[in-house]
Amino acid sequence: MARTIETKLTEEDKKIEGGLRPQTLKDYIGQSQIKEGLSISIEAAKVRGDALDHVLLYGPPGLGKTTLAGILSNEMGTHLKVTSGPAIEKPAEMAAILNSLQEGDLLFVDEIHRLNRQVEEVLYPAMEDFCIDVLIGKDSSSSTRSVRLPLPHFTLVGATTRAGLLTAPLRDRFGMIYKLQFYTVPELTQIIMGSAKKLGCEVDAGGAKEMARRSRGTPRLANRILKRVRDYALVRYDGVITESIAIEALDLMAVDRMGLDHTDRNIIETIINKFDGGPVGLDTLAAATGEDSGTIEDVYEPYLIMNGLINRTPKGRVATQNAYTHLGLKYPFD
Repeated sequence: MARTIETKLTEEDKKIEGGLRPQTLKDYIGQSQIKEGLSISIEAAKVRGDALDHVLLYGPPGLGKTTLAGILSNEMGTHLKVTSGPAIEKPAEMAAILNSLQEGDLLFVDEIHRLNRQVEEVLYPAMEDFCIDVLIGKDSSSSTRSVRLPLPHFTLVGATTRAGLLTAPLRDRFGMIYKLQFYTVPELTQIIMGSAKKLGCEVDAGGAKEMARRSRGTPRLANRILKRVRDYALVRYDGVITESIAIEALDLMAVDRMGLDHTDRNIIETIINKFDGGPVGLDTLAAATGEDSGTIEDVYEPYLIMNGLINRTPKGRVATQNAYTHLGLKYPFD
């Protein structure tokens, strides 16, 4: 089972993050193309008086998939039911969830790629025809009998960090498929300034930008960093987060100017020092670093690739010249 660090939050993190999440598309910062597409679909569904089409959201952890599901529910004025792929083990459990939905409700399934095949098959008629097939036993010829029960029109919102693991039959039943991108520094700065206001702490523009720069393009991490730096500023200074205080706090947290933490640097240094810069296979890299291969692939690797620090090749992972430069090492292949 893949370990997904970024999605494992403490209860305190969940409480704070929930209070910081935007409730409407208007308040949602970033992902402009996705927002525009969803806005049109929401308006069209309201005009028709119908449920929103099924939505698949994919991308690295912490970019706002769960937040968007809540926003869709708010915008449509319907209830939101939340579950996850690993939590549903039997087809009967999925059938019970579907049967509990009301007209227009949104069902959010996180980590939808981890649904087992039998559970997934319950979704096929539910998503296409809004009905489920329920087994009712055997007839006199010992054949299995089933009855088809109607379901209210609902919207399934699936979220995954690994869209490639979804089966084609399930993926093809989503009417809207969106990939969430990493956020820019200006977008994260805006998010941090808004979150600071909600948390009741004071942040100047320089401090917000410095935290945004080190947030790996991820709003969840930006809010987490803000909370940690807020504590540092409160204990060591007067509580106001300036650029110099943000730098001081983040250096203490071992988050460097590019947003890399100890694990990021360990991955790069392992490729360079133990495997001569690569290529090295994912499983070998995971064993050498002591990290889960799924965690490397889902959490750390996308950001390292986006910043040109490693390349993924058919033979394995390779450290780039940028990685050597960032770590202050001489590039040996000039």
